[in-house]
Amino acid sequence: MDSGSSKITENRSTVLVVDDTALNIDIIEAALSGRYDIITATDGKTALDIVDRTPPDIILLDVVMPGISGYDVCIKLKENPKTADIPVIFLTAMTDIHDKARGFELGAVDYMVKPFAILEVQARLDVHLSLLNAKKALKEQNEMLEIKVRERTQELAVTQGVIIEAMASLAETRDSETADHVMRTRYYVEALSVKLKEHPKFKAFLASIHSTDLGTAATLHDIGKVGVPDHILLKPARLTPEEYEEIKKHTTYGHEILSKLVTRLPGNVFLKLADEISWTHHEKWDGNGYPRRLKGDEIPIPGRLMAIADVYDAMVSQRVYKPPMPHNEALAFIMGESGRHFDPDVAEAFRELGGTFQYIAHELTPSATDGFINEEAIDAEVKAQVLIGSADR
Repeated sequence: MDSGSSKITENRSTVLVVDDTALNIDIIEAALSGRYDIITATDGKTALDIVDRTPPDIILLDVVMPGISGYDVCIKLKENPKTADIPVIFLTAMTDIHDKARGFELGAVDYMVKPFAILEVQARLDVHLSLLNAKKALKEQNEMLEIKVRERTQELAVTQGVIIEAMASLAETRDSETADHVMRTRYYVEALSVKLKEHPKFKAFLASIHSTDLGTAATLHDIGKVGVPDHILLKPARLTPEEYEEIKKHTTYGHEILSKLVTRLPGNVFLKLADEISWTHHEKWDGNGYPRRLKGDEIPIPGRLMAIADVYDAMVSQRVYKPPMPHNEALAFIMGESGRHFDPDVAEAFRELGGTFQYIAHELTPSATDGFINEEAIDAEVKAQVLIGSADR
């Protein structure tokens, strides 16, 4: 007999018959060739070579063979992820219950004792091939469902992004300076979170969230400005003490807006981050901030990161009532406020990321972007700048 010979027919299951007795192979092949495509082998090594080249749908495997036994062939098949799912039916003269138990322990789906009735072989093949086909169909269905879930998840992510932009634009429509400020502070916060993710004080919290989610949540930090009167928000000069007290209320307004959404979707991490940032980004480390005069570690971590991002951008940006401050002066001011206005560890991370902050401030200006921001490029560059800053320490 010519081992490994076969004639493959489209849409028919392929059965590999492995037996060191040529007569047994002839009997099985004659009985089954009308129903299945038959491949044969007379030893374990040849069987493994055939499976490697042309994996069959199912294997009828003798146990006692010269060289590699059927048990050893089964072990090798189950060890290989590419062949582990091929059903194996042992055909053997061994009748001891321990032999049968070992066959099933090794992963065989059935165990038939010689001499066997060919109708029984056909029936058991039909059963196991039906199960195999059902399993394949279920796998394909699950793969299709996974694709649909990924597509739906992506759709929801895009929808969330659009909603976030729409919410952030509410503040932008009230203040023409807000749009670029919102985008820059997003990347400042993201850069700080990446920098601090291995810091012992911040590691546990930052490991539970994505830096990009935290940065995106930062875009809503001034959403509460929608509640500030126009004559104060749009005043082209410094505010009076009374007006300043009024504009301070934007933190509370933002919390009122976002906390309602958190109540509706209590498991939404993004909304919780946005709420914390909106409500606490004007709190100070020494307890002299607003609106709740939180102190030290009472201030949520997102609020501490946003505090530096917000102040830095306000200082280095052009305003109707002031020119932009040079980076070095802004750096000196923020480091001077370390331990008073700002968390000292966040201030130190900011100092080490000076080049990153300068890059964001330069790249995300109206003149630099011409109204278009390549967010993927900025994300990649921010991460690269953070790594450069870490290497320079």
